[in-house]
Amino acid sequence: MTESFSSRPIFMGVVTVLVSFVLLSLLSGSLGRPLYPLPSKLNKDKRPLQTFRPYNIAHRGSNGELPEETRAIEEGADFIETDILASKDGFLICFHDVTLDDTTDVADHKEFRDRKRTYEVQGANVTGLFVGRFPIITFEEFIAIALDANRVVGIYPEIKNPVFINQHVKWPNGKMFEDIFVETLLRYGYKGSYMSKDWLKQPVFIQSFAPLSLVYVSNLTDSPKILLIDDITIPTQDTNQSYWEITSNIYLEYIKEIVVGIGPWKDTIVPVRDNYLTTPTELVAKAHAHDLQVHPYTYRNENKFLHLDFHQDPYAEYDYWLNTIGVDGLFTDFTGSLHKYQEWTSPKDDRSASALLHRISSLLSAYGRQ
Repeated sequence: MTESFSSRPIFMGVVTVLVSFVLLSLLSGSLGRPLYPLPSKLNKDKRPLQTFRPYNIAHRGSNGELPEETRAIEEGADFIETDILASKDGFLICFHDVTLDDTTDVADHKEFRDRKRTYEVQGANVTGLFVGRFPIITFEEFIAIALDANRVVGIYPEIKNPVFINQHVKWPNGKMFEDIFVETLLRYGYKGSYMSKDWLKQPVFIQSFAPLSLVYVSNLTDSPKILLIDDITIPTQDTNQSYWEITSNIYLEYIKEIVVGIGPWKDTIVPVRDNYLTTPTELVAKAHAHDLQVHPYTYRNENKFLHLDFHQDPYAEYDYWLNTIGVDGLFTDFTGSLHKYQEWTSPKDDRSASALLHRISSLLSAYGRQ
Protein backbone atom coordinates (compact mmCIF):
# COMPACT_ATOMS: atom_id res chain seq x y z
CA MET A 1 0.00 0.00 0.00
CA THR A 2 1.37 3.42 -0.93
CA GLU A 3 1.59 5.80 1.99
CA SER A 4 2.52 9.38 2.67
CA PHE A 5 5.47 8.20 4.74
CA SER A 6 8.51 7.22 2.71
CA SER A 7 10.80 6.00 5.49
CA ARG A 8 10.38 2.84 7.49
CA PRO A 9 12.62 0.60 9.58
CA ILE A 10 14.20 -2.22 7.57
CA PHE A 11 15.91 -5.21 9.09
CA MET A 12 19.24 -5.54 7.37
CA GLY A 13 19.26 -9.31 7.64
CA VAL A 14 16.06 -9.54 5.62
CA VAL A 15 17.37 -7.04 3.10
CA THR A 16 20.61 -8.99 2.73
CA VAL A 17 18.69 -12.17 1.94
CA LEU A 18 16.50 -10.34 -0.59
CA VAL A 19 19.51 -8.75 -2.26
CA SER A 20 21.23 -12.13 -2.50
CA PHE A 21 18.19 -13.56 -4.27
CA VAL A 22 17.97 -10.56 -6.60
CA LEU A 23 21.65 -10.69 -7.52
CA LEU A 24 21.53 -14.41 -8.18
CA SER A 25 18.51 -13.95 -10.40
CA LEU A 26 20.05 -11.09 -12.31
CA LEU A 27 23.08 -13.22 -13.03
CA SER A 28 21.25 -16.40 -13.89
CA GLY A 29 17.97 -15.12 -15.31
CA SER A 30 16.07 -17.95 -13.63
CA LEU A 31 12.30 -17.88 -13.52
CA GLY A 32 12.08 -18.65 -9.81
CA ARG A 33 11.33 -21.48 -7.44
CA PRO A 34 8.90 -22.33 -4.66
CA LEU A 35 9.69 -20.32 -1.54
CA TYR A 36 6.73 -21.82 0.27
CA PRO A 37 4.95 -25.13 -0.37
CA LEU A 38 1.53 -24.77 -1.92
CA PRO A 39 -1.24 -26.42 0.12
CA SER A 40 -2.15 -30.01 -0.63
CA LYS A 41 -4.53 -30.98 2.16
CA LEU A 42 -6.48 -28.33 4.00
CA ASN A 43 -7.61 -28.69 7.60
CA LYS A 44 -11.36 -28.24 7.30
CA ASP A 45 -11.96 -28.02 11.07
CA LYS A 46 -10.54 -24.56 11.68
CA ARG A 47 -11.44 -21.88 14.18
CA PRO A 48 -13.55 -19.40 12.19
CA LEU A 49 -12.68 -15.79 11.47
CA GLN A 50 -13.79 -13.45 14.23
CA THR A 51 -16.37 -10.98 12.95
CA PHE A 52 -17.63 -9.38 16.17
CA ARG A 53 -14.93 -6.69 16.45
CA PRO A 54 -12.86 -4.54 14.04
CA TYR A 55 -10.44 -6.46 11.85
CA ASN A 56 -6.75 -6.73 12.70
CA ILE A 57 -5.08 -6.33 9.29
CA ALA A 58 -1.38 -7.25 9.20
CA HIS A 59 0.24 -4.63 6.98
CA ARG A 60 2.75 -6.66 4.97
CA GLY A 61 3.05 -9.11 7.84
CA SER A 62 4.17 -8.17 11.31
CA ASN A 63 6.03 -5.39 9.56
CA GLY A 64 7.18 -3.41 12.59
CA GLU A 65 9.08 -6.45 13.85
CA LEU A 66 9.70 -8.48 10.72
CA PRO A 67 7.96 -8.30 7.31
CA GLU A 68 6.79 -11.90 7.57
CA GLU A 69 3.21 -13.13 7.27
CA THR A 70 3.39 -16.32 9.36
CA ARG A 71 4.55 -14.30 12.36
CA ALA A 72 1.54 -12.02 11.94
CA ILE A 73 -0.76 -15.04 11.95
CA GLU A 74 0.86 -16.33 15.13
CA GLU A 75 0.34 -12.91 16.71
CA GLY A 76 -3.40 -12.88 16.00
CA ALA A 77 -3.96 -11.22 12.62
CA ASP A 78 -7.43 -11.59 11.13
CA PHE A 79 -6.11 -10.73 7.65
CA ILE A 80 -2.64 -10.74 6.15
CA GLU A 81 -2.02 -7.95 3.64
CA THR A 82 0.32 -7.61 0.70
CA ASP A 83 0.87 -5.58 -2.46
CA ILE A 84 0.63 -7.50 -5.74
CA LEU A 85 2.72 -6.51 -8.75
CA ALA A 86 3.59 -8.41 -11.92
CA SER A 87 7.06 -9.24 -13.16
CA LYS A 88 7.77 -8.45 -16.79
CA ASP A 89 7.24 -12.12 -17.69
CA GLY A 90 3.75 -12.05 -16.18
CA PHE A 91 4.16 -13.67 -12.76
CA LEU A 92 2.19 -12.10 -9.91
CA ILE A 93 4.53 -11.29 -7.03
CA CYS A 94 4.31 -9.72 -3.59
CA PHE A 95 6.23 -6.46 -3.75
CA HIS A 96 5.47 -2.87 -2.78
CA ASP A 97 7.66 -0.78 -5.07
CA VAL A 98 7.93 -0.94 -8.85
CA THR A 99 11.71 -0.55 -8.48
CA LEU A 100 14.27 -2.39 -6.36
CA ASP A 101 16.24 0.73 -5.44
CA ASP A 102 14.56 1.62 -2.12
CA THR A 103 14.43 -1.88 -0.64
CA THR A 104 17.74 -3.38 -1.77
CA ASP A 105 21.29 -2.20 -2.50
CA VAL A 106 21.12 -3.41 -6.10
CA ALA A 107 21.56 0.16 -7.36
CA ASP A 108 25.03 0.21 -5.82
CA HIS A 109 26.26 -2.59 -8.08
CA LYS A 110 27.94 -1.18 -11.18
CA GLU A 111 27.33 -4.34 -13.18
CA PHE A 112 23.59 -3.64 -13.23
CA ARG A 113 23.61 0.06 -14.04
CA ASP A 114 22.84 -0.57 -17.70
CA ARG A 115 19.52 -2.04 -16.60
CA LYS A 116 18.21 1.24 -15.23
CA ARG A 117 15.10 2.49 -16.96
CA THR A 118 12.82 5.52 -16.73
CA TYR A 119 9.06 5.02 -16.87
CA GLU A 120 6.05 7.11 -16.01
CA VAL A 121 4.40 5.83 -12.83
CA GLN A 122 1.31 7.58 -11.49
CA GLY A 123 2.02 10.70 -13.52
CA ALA A 124 5.70 11.07 -12.56
CA ASN A 125 8.90 9.85 -14.20
CA VAL A 126 10.59 7.16 -12.10
CA THR A 127 14.14 6.02 -12.78
CA GLY A 128 15.58 2.85 -11.30
CA LEU A 129 15.98 -0.89 -11.55
CA PHE A 130 12.46 -2.11 -12.13
CA VAL A 131 11.06 -5.39 -10.83
CA GLY A 132 11.61 -8.04 -13.51
CA ARG A 133 12.22 -11.79 -13.48
CA PHE A 134 13.39 -11.98 -9.87
CA PRO A 135 12.72 -14.77 -7.33
CA ILE A 136 10.39 -12.85 -5.01
CA ILE A 137 7.53 -14.56 -3.18
CA THR A 138 4.60 -15.10 -5.53
CA PHE A 139 0.91 -14.36 -5.03
CA GLU A 140 0.23 -18.10 -4.92
CA GLU A 141 2.81 -18.62 -2.19
CA PHE A 142 1.26 -15.79 -0.19
CA ILE A 143 -2.14 -17.47 -0.52
CA ALA A 144 -0.62 -20.74 0.67
CA ILE A 145 0.48 -19.11 3.92
CA ALA A 146 -3.12 -18.17 4.73
CA LEU A 147 -4.60 -21.50 3.62
CA ASP A 148 -2.08 -23.50 5.63
CA ALA A 149 -2.80 -21.61 8.87
CA ASN A 150 -4.35 -23.59 11.73
CA ARG A 151 -7.34 -21.22 11.82
CA VAL A 152 -9.24 -19.23 9.21
CA VAL A 153 -7.06 -16.29 8.19
CA GLY A 154 -8.17 -13.87 5.51
CA ILE A 155 -6.06 -12.29 2.80
CA TYR A 156 -6.08 -8.61 1.82
CA PRO A 157 -4.15 -8.26 -1.48
CA GLU A 158 -3.73 -4.93 -3.25
CA ILE A 159 -3.90 -4.55 -7.03
CA LYS A 160 -0.78 -2.39 -7.16
CA ASN A 161 -0.18 0.22 -9.87
CA PRO A 162 -2.53 -1.44 -12.39
CA VAL A 163 -2.16 1.34 -14.98
CA PHE A 164 1.63 0.95 -15.07
CA ILE A 165 1.47 -2.87 -15.05
CA ASN A 166 -1.03 -3.02 -17.90
CA GLN A 167 1.15 -0.68 -19.94
CA HIS A 168 4.33 -2.73 -19.59
CA VAL A 169 3.27 -6.36 -19.03
CA LYS A 170 1.37 -8.30 -21.68
CA TRP A 171 -0.48 -11.57 -21.18
CA PRO A 172 -1.87 -13.94 -23.83
CA ASN A 173 -5.28 -13.35 -25.36
CA GLY A 174 -5.33 -9.69 -24.40
CA LYS A 175 -5.80 -10.40 -20.70
CA MET A 176 -5.11 -7.68 -18.18
CA PHE A 177 -3.45 -7.57 -14.78
CA GLU A 178 -6.85 -7.64 -13.10
CA ASP A 179 -7.88 -10.78 -15.05
CA ILE A 180 -4.81 -12.71 -13.87
CA PHE A 181 -5.27 -11.41 -10.32
CA VAL A 182 -8.88 -12.60 -10.08
CA GLU A 183 -8.16 -15.90 -11.86
CA THR A 184 -5.58 -16.64 -9.18
CA LEU A 185 -8.06 -15.95 -6.38
CA LEU A 186 -10.75 -18.10 -7.99
CA ARG A 187 -8.31 -20.94 -8.62
CA TYR A 188 -7.67 -21.16 -4.88
CA GLY A 189 -11.32 -20.94 -3.86
CA TYR A 190 -11.67 -17.24 -2.97
CA LYS A 191 -15.19 -16.25 -3.93
CA GLY A 192 -18.47 -15.05 -2.52
CA SER A 193 -19.89 -11.75 -1.34
CA TYR A 194 -19.02 -10.28 2.05
CA MET A 195 -20.14 -12.50 4.95
CA SER A 196 -21.44 -15.22 2.63
CA LYS A 197 -20.71 -18.87 3.45
CA ASP A 198 -17.99 -19.02 0.79
CA TRP A 199 -16.41 -15.79 2.02
CA LEU A 200 -16.35 -16.87 5.67
CA LYS A 201 -14.61 -20.07 4.61
CA GLN A 202 -11.86 -18.17 2.78
CA PRO A 203 -12.12 -14.44 3.55
CA VAL A 204 -10.64 -11.89 1.16
CA PHE A 205 -10.75 -8.14 0.62
CA ILE A 206 -9.47 -6.84 -2.74
CA GLN A 207 -7.97 -3.37 -2.38
CA SER A 208 -6.77 -0.74 -4.83
CA PHE A 209 -6.15 2.99 -5.19
CA ALA A 210 -7.49 2.73 -8.76
CA PRO A 211 -11.32 3.06 -8.96
CA LEU A 212 -11.62 1.83 -12.56
CA SER A 213 -9.59 -1.24 -11.68
CA LEU A 214 -12.08 -2.10 -8.96
CA VAL A 215 -14.99 -1.48 -11.35
CA TYR A 216 -13.41 -3.88 -13.83
CA VAL A 217 -12.82 -6.49 -11.11
CA SER A 218 -16.44 -6.19 -9.95
CA ASN A 219 -17.45 -7.78 -13.26
CA LEU A 220 -15.16 -10.76 -12.59
CA THR A 221 -15.89 -11.61 -8.95
CA ASP A 222 -18.30 -10.74 -6.16
CA SER A 223 -15.55 -10.86 -3.53
CA PRO A 224 -15.60 -7.66 -1.43
CA LYS A 225 -13.49 -4.72 -2.54
CA ILE A 226 -11.98 -1.74 -0.74
CA LEU A 227 -11.19 1.63 -2.35
CA LEU A 228 -7.94 2.96 -0.92
CA ILE A 229 -7.66 6.71 -0.39
CA ASP A 230 -4.35 8.55 -0.22
CA ASP A 231 -3.41 12.00 1.04
CA ILE A 232 -5.73 14.87 0.10
CA THR A 233 -3.12 16.17 -2.40
CA ILE A 234 -2.88 12.92 -4.42
CA PRO A 235 -5.41 12.13 -7.18
CA THR A 236 -6.68 8.65 -7.95
CA GLN A 237 -4.46 6.49 -10.14
CA ASP A 238 -6.66 5.86 -13.14
CA THR A 239 -9.37 8.53 -13.05
CA ASN A 240 -7.31 11.52 -11.82
CA GLN A 241 -10.04 12.47 -9.37
CA SER A 242 -9.29 14.58 -6.32
CA TYR A 243 -9.65 13.43 -2.73
CA TRP A 244 -12.63 15.77 -2.38
CA GLU A 245 -14.42 14.18 -5.33
CA ILE A 246 -14.04 10.58 -4.16
CA THR A 247 -15.11 11.40 -0.58
CA SER A 248 -18.23 13.33 -1.58
CA ASN A 249 -21.63 11.90 -0.75
CA ILE A 250 -22.45 11.62 -4.45
CA TYR A 251 -19.35 9.53 -5.15
CA LEU A 252 -19.75 7.36 -2.04
CA GLU A 253 -23.33 6.62 -3.11
CA TYR A 254 -21.98 5.52 -6.50
CA ILE A 255 -18.98 3.51 -5.34
CA LYS A 256 -20.90 1.57 -2.67
CA GLU A 257 -22.31 -0.51 -5.53
CA ILE A 258 -18.73 -1.60 -6.29
CA VAL A 259 -16.97 -1.73 -2.92
CA VAL A 260 -17.88 -2.61 0.66
CA GLY A 261 -15.57 -0.04 2.20
CA ILE A 262 -12.82 2.51 1.96
CA GLY A 263 -9.23 2.41 3.20
CA PRO A 264 -8.10 6.00 3.87
CA TRP A 265 -4.77 7.23 5.16
CA LYS A 266 -5.56 7.93 8.82
CA ASP A 267 -4.45 11.57 8.65
CA THR A 268 -7.21 12.27 6.13
CA ILE A 269 -9.74 11.17 8.76
CA VAL A 270 -8.20 13.16 11.60
CA PRO A 271 -5.88 15.87 10.24
CA VAL A 272 -2.67 16.60 12.12
CA ARG A 273 -0.98 19.92 12.91
CA ASP A 274 2.46 20.08 14.56
CA ASN A 275 2.12 16.36 15.34
CA TYR A 276 -1.11 16.90 17.29
CA LEU A 277 -4.55 15.70 16.23
CA THR A 278 -7.06 18.30 15.14
CA THR A 279 -10.83 18.04 14.76
CA PRO A 280 -11.89 14.81 13.02
CA THR A 281 -13.47 15.10 9.58
CA GLU A 282 -16.85 13.62 8.77
CA LEU A 283 -15.38 10.92 6.51
CA VAL A 284 -16.11 7.96 8.81
CA ALA A 285 -19.67 9.13 9.48
CA LYS A 286 -20.26 9.73 5.76
CA ALA A 287 -18.92 6.29 4.85
CA HIS A 288 -21.02 4.56 7.49
CA ALA A 289 -24.09 6.47 6.30
CA HIS A 290 -23.52 4.82 2.92
CA ASP A 291 -23.06 1.37 4.52
CA LEU A 292 -19.33 1.41 3.81
CA GLN A 293 -16.71 0.06 6.17
CA VAL A 294 -13.63 2.13 7.04
CA HIS A 295 -10.19 0.46 7.30
CA PRO A 296 -7.56 3.21 7.77
CA TYR A 297 -3.78 2.79 7.49
CA THR A 298 -1.12 2.50 8.94
CA TYR A 299 -0.71 2.12 12.73
CA ARG A 300 2.78 1.81 14.16
CA ASN A 301 4.19 1.56 17.67
CA GLU A 302 7.35 3.61 17.10
CA ASN A 303 7.33 7.01 18.79
CA LYS A 304 8.15 8.80 15.52
CA PHE A 305 4.80 7.66 14.11
CA LEU A 306 2.68 8.22 17.24
CA HIS A 307 1.10 11.65 17.46
CA LEU A 308 1.88 13.53 20.65
CA ASP A 309 -1.69 13.16 21.92
CA PHE A 310 -0.96 9.49 22.65
CA HIS A 311 2.11 10.10 24.86
CA GLN A 312 4.14 7.30 23.22
CA ASP A 313 1.40 4.75 24.01
CA PRO A 314 0.21 2.73 20.99
CA TYR A 315 -2.64 1.26 23.04
CA ALA A 316 -3.98 4.79 23.56
CA GLU A 317 -3.95 5.23 19.79
CA TYR A 318 -5.86 1.98 19.26
CA ASP A 319 -8.39 3.03 21.89
CA TYR A 320 -8.93 6.40 20.20
CA TRP A 321 -9.46 4.98 16.72
CA LEU A 322 -11.59 2.01 17.72
CA ASN A 323 -13.75 3.63 20.39
CA THR A 324 -13.80 7.35 19.61
CA ILE A 325 -13.56 7.40 15.81
CA GLY A 326 -15.27 4.00 15.41
CA VAL A 327 -13.44 2.41 12.47
CA ASP A 328 -14.11 -1.13 11.30
CA GLY A 329 -10.55 -2.40 10.90
CA LEU A 330 -6.94 -1.22 11.16
CA PHE A 331 -3.89 -1.77 8.98
CA THR A 332 -1.10 -2.20 11.52
CA ASP A 333 2.63 -2.94 11.44
CA PHE A 334 2.33 -4.37 14.96
CA THR A 335 -0.31 -7.09 14.77
CA GLY A 336 0.54 -8.48 18.20
CA SER A 337 -0.04 -5.16 19.94
CA LEU A 338 -3.45 -4.64 18.36
CA HIS A 339 -4.43 -8.23 19.13
CA LYS A 340 -3.44 -7.85 22.79
CA TYR A 341 -5.39 -4.61 23.07
CA GLN A 342 -8.51 -6.19 21.58
CA GLU A 343 -8.23 -9.27 23.77
CA TRP A 344 -7.93 -7.10 26.87
CA THR A 345 -10.85 -4.87 25.96
CA SER A 346 -13.30 -7.04 23.99
CA PRO A 347 -16.54 -8.04 25.73
CA LYS A 348 -16.08 -11.37 27.48
CA ASP A 349 -19.44 -12.66 26.25
CA ASP A 350 -18.48 -12.26 22.59
CA ARG A 351 -15.27 -14.21 23.03
CA SER A 352 -17.04 -16.91 25.01
CA ALA A 353 -19.77 -17.20 22.38
CA SER A 354 -17.19 -17.50 19.61
CA ALA A 355 -15.30 -20.18 21.52
CA LEU A 356 -18.52 -22.08 22.22
CA LEU A 357 -19.56 -22.02 18.56
CA HIS A 358 -16.14 -23.30 17.55
CA ARG A 359 -16.40 -26.10 20.12
CA ILE A 360 -19.85 -27.09 18.83
CA SER A 361 -18.54 -27.05 15.24
CA SER A 362 -15.61 -29.26 16.23
CA LEU A 363 -17.90 -31.78 17.95
CA LEU A 364 -20.24 -31.92 14.95
CA SER A 365 -17.30 -32.42 12.58
CA ALA A 366 -15.92 -35.22 14.73
CA TYR A 367 -19.37 -36.86 14.87
CA GLY A 368 -19.69 -36.65 11.08
CA ARG A 369 -16.39 -38.48 10.58
CA GLN A 370 -17.50 -41.47 12.68
